[in-house]
Amino acid sequence: MIKRAHILVSGRVQGVGFRCTVSSWAKSLELDGWVSNRPDGGVEIMAQGALEAVQSLIQKIKSGSPGRVSNCSVEFEKPEEGFFGFEIK
Repeated sequence: MIKRAHILVSGRVQGVGFRCTVSSWAKSLELDGWVSNRPDGGVEIMAQGALEAVQSLIQKIKSGSPGRVSNCSVEFEKPEEGFFGFEIK
């Protein structure tokens, strides 16, 4: 089953290589989508792929950077066509 997750992360997640780490995790899980810094100091992620892979990415984000991630909110959305690869914006 294909799922799409819109993920908002807050904490000390800008200027510390967080987007590169998320991108690496997403690519290893064969997910499509993107990761981007937000003006409020957080990071926004759109990830689409197999449900198990999306859930694995969410778990990595929540536990992968102790002391850096203070909040991670996830909203599942309807998958969309046209997502190919994973990019850093």
